[in-house]
Amino acid sequence: MTASSKRRSPSAFAKAGGDRTAGAGPEPDQDREADPASVARAIVLRQLTASPKSRLQLERKLAERNVPEDIAAAVLDRFEEVRLVDDAEFADMWVRSRSQTRRLAKGALRRELAEKGIDADTAASALEQLSDEDEEAAARHLVERKLRPGTDLTDRAERDKTTRRLASMLARKGYQPAQAFRIVGEVLDAAAGGAAHYEGTAHYEGTAHYEGTADYEHPAH
Repeated sequence: MTASSKRRSPSAFAKAGGDRTAGAGPEPDQDREADPASVARAIVLRQLTASPKSRLQLERKLAERNVPEDIAAAVLDRFEEVRLVDDAEFADMWVRSRSQTRRLAKGALRRELAEKGIDADTAASALEQLSDEDEEAAARHLVERKLRPGTDLTDRAERDKTTRRLASMLARKGYQPAQAFRIVGEVLDAAAGGAAHYEGTAHYEGTAHYEGTADYEHPAH
């Protein structure tokens, strides 16, 4: 089964609230007399109603509810057959959601997918939808938004402090150190250049206004 087959709408994952399970409530305690397969199906349906889940997430939940491993495997196999559990589709939705809402880079997304049991090939396929250009644009947007207004970028100590803060922020989002420092440097250069241009224009306009006023006040005889 490929990641491209019969994907659900991107909005389905956003509506479900990413990986949140708020509102789902705890599953009822397993009745000793209940059919274990029925209990397992009820748990899985409840989990999927709260938000999309990978197979590993569902396996963990069933284990927490003391569902026998063989029963859990059989139930999840059936859910996969009818495409209610689909790791490739889950990975696609996860990448779309987290890259847009959290501005995460491929490195961080790959780690998150691995934690949820998504294999390397499936994760790589899902990450293909995030281009290098998209990733870099997201990083620039983050840096520009987090750059504090009024920062004196002409002060070397202040600029170094700002660079470290912003590069560390990008690193936590999964960007490689070299890429993070390069992007931060380019954004700070652009910000410093813009500030210098504004100050130069303001100085020129102020000087021209003063000279014009002086000519008016002291006309030539």
